[in-house]
Amino acid sequence: MLDWDVSVVALRRVIDNGEVIEDYPDDEPYPSRLILGWDERRPLHVVAADQTETEETIVVTVYEPNRSQWENDFRTRSDR
Repeated sequence: MLDWDVSVVALRRVIDNGEVIEDYPDDEPYPSRLILGWDERRPLHVVAADQTETEETIVVTVYEPNRSQWENDFRTRSDR
């Protein structure tokens, strides 16, 4: 998170209020999902997994999506 200058507050906001744009049900050790959210005007992608037995959310990664790899909505991968 520090490399991307993403605050814990922004990260929590994305996890709590963001839109799940991809699901990864076969991920190990826990199924995960890609979430799109916003920190002010900056788009963020968070990959998070839920450990349901302990009710914990594990943040796998957080990043600002690369515009060359995503369409303008940041929901759809680009073919460019």
